[in-house]
Amino acid sequence: MAHPLRGAVAVVGFGLTPFGELPGRTHLEIMGEAIHNALADAGIDKNQVDGIFGSNFNDPLGAILYPEYFGLKNIKVMDSTNIGGSSFNNAMQDAAAALHLGLCDVALIAYGSNTRTATRRAGPGFGRSFDAPYRPRQPINSYALAASRHMHQYGTTKEQLAHVAVSARQWAQKNPRAFMREPLTVEECLKARMVVDPFGVRDCCLVTDGGAAMVVVRADRAKDFAKKPVYLLGVGAATTHNDISQMPDLTVTAVAQAAPRAYAMAGITVKDVDVIEVYDAFTINTILFLEDFGFCKKGEGGPFVAAGNIAPGGAHPLNTNGGGLSCVHPGMYGMFLMVEAVEQLRGAAGERQIEGAEIALCNGNGGYLSSQITLVFGTEATL
Repeated sequence: MAHPLRGAVAVVGFGLTPFGELPGRTHLEIMGEAIHNALADAGIDKNQVDGIFGSNFNDPLGAILYPEYFGLKNIKVMDSTNIGGSSFNNAMQDAAAALHLGLCDVALIAYGSNTRTATRRAGPGFGRSFDAPYRPRQPINSYALAASRHMHQYGTTKEQLAHVAVSARQWAQKNPRAFMREPLTVEECLKARMVVDPFGVRDCCLVTDGGAAMVVVRADRAKDFAKKPVYLLGVGAATTHNDISQMPDLTVTAVAQAAPRAYAMAGITVKDVDVIEVYDAFTINTILFLEDFGFCKKGEGGPFVAAGNIAPGGAHPLNTNGGGLSCVHPGMYGMFLMVEAVEQLRGAAGERQIEGAEIALCNGNGGYLSSQITLVFGTEATL
């Protein structure tokens, strides 16, 4: 029997801002532009929105701030739960449930950030009870620890990590929105300035400004909108730790639990996936997630990416917008990977379009590999 949320809701509009540097603008102004563009894309007025889902490290009371700031007068459901960069992927699950239960009719999920041009601050802490005495440079120390363990345990190399960055850049070169589009080679990655061993600067995500938003409705209303709807087929969520020191196995993420749940709800296997969008805060993320998704066995992610599988022309196109490594990463990336999945399934991704894409697999990551939310999106043909 199919899960009641399978295909129950659809994305009918999305909006993006320019990426990179947006000086003189607050994160709320950037978020507002993304919302404006999403509502225009869906062809609706803001007064039709009755569910708001958003999060930001700057806004502990975002659920009540956003309706006031953006003039949303008819809100029935509000949520600003923050679980790091996967917050918006988690919001998709919550919005789907609220829509399916009739708690709201039009859900808006949104994010905006001026992380690059605002006054620089230390990165957010996601729980400091165990690790703080050692004064780690977060989040990079935590991800570097996972990378080092994977290298020690499975022989993964810096060159293989570099292939992740190069693949992302090759996709970014096909995306006019991407912040970094200059050619990049494996050799340049290996020679790049060291940040935290084993990561050079090209192993680390961008720091940009940017915003994104999307409009979600019940499936029975999806065809009332002008743009091609994209349906949520499955979702799975899991967490294994907060502090990296408490991660049960540094080489196995909670995707190993979340992805099978999403597959089961969607009624698919990895063989059905046409395009993959993941939270590549660091190059090791992509390798870990591919293994935990089941595209390759544990420990084989390095050779898998080095063989060209995820690059343009590869068998498993991944982060087709350029990802957090080359396209955009304004503090939290989860919104942007969902938007790219929707754009691909609409068939509207231009030069980077994956021909015939029907199913997109997404994964949001939060904290220090802490929260993992796997989503499966599909076209009408997959219902």
